[in-house]
Amino acid sequence: MKLFVSLAAASAILQASAVAQAAFNDTLVEHMLGAWKVSGQVMGHRAHHVIEAEWVLKHQFLRLHERTASDAPAAEQPYEAIWFLGYDPISEKYVLHLMDVFGARYSETLGYGIREGNQIRFTFEYPEGPFHTTYSWSPVNNSWQWLMEQKDKEGNWSRFADLTLAKAP
Repeated sequence: MKLFVSLAAASAILQASAVAQAAFNDTLVEHMLGAWKVSGQVMGHRAHHVIEAEWVLKHQFLRLHERTASDAPAAEQPYEAIWFLGYDPISEKYVLHLMDVFGARYSETLGYGIREGNQIRFTFEYPEGPFHTTYSWSPVNNSWQWLMEQKDKEGNWSRFADLTLAKAP
């Protein structure tokens, strides 16, 4: 009987805290909403992607659906990813979940980010080494830069991707 009462009390506390969770509102992240054309380089190759960003899960995450643009050159490697960007007010860090066509291996690692001015820099601690994804907002150009860098076993950082997001017409 005591176990049942304890489980019921724990369930009530969890439900109350879930209901009390405030929506994730962030003036910087808010600029990512909408449709974007993405251009730049990924692993030294030209990339032509599109992104659609919207609030989901009771305004707890911004979902970014990225995919190869329909008008990309036929030789371009098709790509698709879904990013979930949220914020943990307890640890005061942004959280970034990535799921893409490369499967679960790279989806098991979360990125944790810190905001400085108009950018958020995420660090993913992959088994192969750390990986940075930095989102930088340019209010002058109404655009984003996504810079991705990886660290090799010798401790050297190299550019993985450098992408510009411009509002889609």
